Amino acid sequence: MNVFKKLSRPLFLLLAFSPPLMCLAQPSPLLNEGVLKVGIEASYPPFEAFDLNSNIIGIDPDFVMAIAKQMNVKPDLIDTKFTSLIFGLGKKYDIVISGMYITPTRQQKAITIPYMLSGASIITWNNSVHKPETPDQLCGLNVGLQQGNAWVTDLKNHSTDFCLKKGLPPIHLLEFPTAPEVSQALLSKNVDVQLEIAPAAKRIVKMSRGRLVITSRQLIYPLPMGIFIDKNNPQLGNAVQTALNKMQQNGQYSAILAKYDLATSHIQ
Repeated sequence: MNVFKKLSRPLFLLLAFSPPLMCLAQPSPLLNEGVLKVGIEASYPPFEAFDLNSNIIGIDPDFVMAIAKQMNVKPDLIDTKFTSLIFGLGKKYDIVISGMYITPTRQQKAITIPYMLSGASIITWNNSVHKPETPDQLCGLNVGLQQGNAWVTDLKNHSTDFCLKKGLPPIHLLEFPTAPEVSQALLSKNVDVQLEIAPAAKRIVKMSRGRLVITSRQLIYPLPMGIFIDKNNPQLGNAVQTALNKMQQNGQYSAILAKYDLATSHIQ
């Protein structure tokens, strides 16, 4: 399937990426009855982060709250390291939603339900001599990004297939445990640029008070972002898909995107 052709269609068509899901005839199986346990890494604003009252807030928690309401269950958000999230499905969490792209590798490990579109942006210092707009211009640069990110393989392949074949220096990838640590590395000039998901990149630049800028002019490596469910629990997948469908019908879905200025994530 050519995912880039899909990107030009309304986002509701992306919900068809998952296998057909039928309406439920009985309650979905949860680890704890009446509770939807959600794996999430709460260090990735605006997708998810702790507020001053230690509550997890953001785009993904808003989706979770709306889904749980449609399913008539109580949400329980569990903060976990990003690289461990998928492995906890069916054991610690019923679902995972954490600013995570749907990739072929992740599709092999879990049921995936798309809920929005996004891609990467390139961030660098406002006064940097390097202002890369595309991956082609990352050759020879130190690129910081979070561990487990879907772009690591893309950039490694691009370094081999483009940079080295053109006689250019390779892209040097530096992976960090969390996105804030990548930003700190950029601010301390230990990396030349940061590759970050577009909504988070906007927030990072805004919080930098003019020190950082986004230099890419369009989304890099655009992909659908997903809700992940244990492969052995298609019944829960049905319930989540049905909840998303209802949210689209009643306007909750569009309201969440609008709240975070993510209208472009619902690509027409």
